[in-house]
Amino acid sequence: MNEARAPRGTLNRIAKELRAHAPFSLLGALMGIAIMAAVLLARVPSESMQPVFSSLHALHVLLSAVVTTGLYRRYRSNLVYAVLIGLGGAIVIATISDVLFPHHGGALVLRVTGGDAGHMHLHLAVIDHWYLVVPAALIGVAIGIKWPFTKISHAGHVLLSVWASLFYIIAFSSPEVIWLPRLPLVLGVLFIAVWVPCCVSDIVFPMLFVKDGDEWEEPCCGKH
Repeated sequence: MNEARAPRGTLNRIAKELRAHAPFSLLGALMGIAIMAAVLLARVPSESMQPVFSSLHALHVLLSAVVTTGLYRRYRSNLVYAVLIGLGGAIVIATISDVLFPHHGGALVLRVTGGDAGHMHLHLAVIDHWYLVVPAALIGVAIGIKWPFTKISHAGHVLLSVWASLFYIIAFSSPEVIWLPRLPLVLGVLFIAVWVPCCVSDIVFPMLFVKDGDEWEEPCCGKH
């Protein structure tokens, strides 16, 4: 019972971390928009971006598992909880970040801009490409248990989340969609798709299992 109880002050710690991550998440989203614009201007066929998304999503799951497991292990030693938290934080929340947010966000952008043609296709990588996602999560958990450090891997996690989200939007929207004039709205989608799920995965989720009295360090984004 005590293992799963959030400590006093956890909400303040989470709020501090969320504030610290916002600028870096925005920077990552801006970089993503630049990459997306380059891909669109090059007229790369959308279907050729699907393998790119699958690879980036698997790498995102791996780094997410490293960070989530590592942050928990820095404060608690329960191995079973570390594995469960690492797998849950990686697979479930990376799916929300890379698939559900860009899918529904892209559909909302199309609806708001009044596009008569084009739609988003739902692609659940954890089901369609489980042979990539599940092993990536297990490897990440193993790394997080062995080396519970988060600063460098979290930075990579944020960038991979941006790239996976933007390539999802390109790869799984119908070919007739014209994204270039919609990029300012896509920027908002990318920011939310990175800032909220990544912080939940890397910080909020594992911190909910930290006990009272555990020594707390400075925000992990302090040295990004």
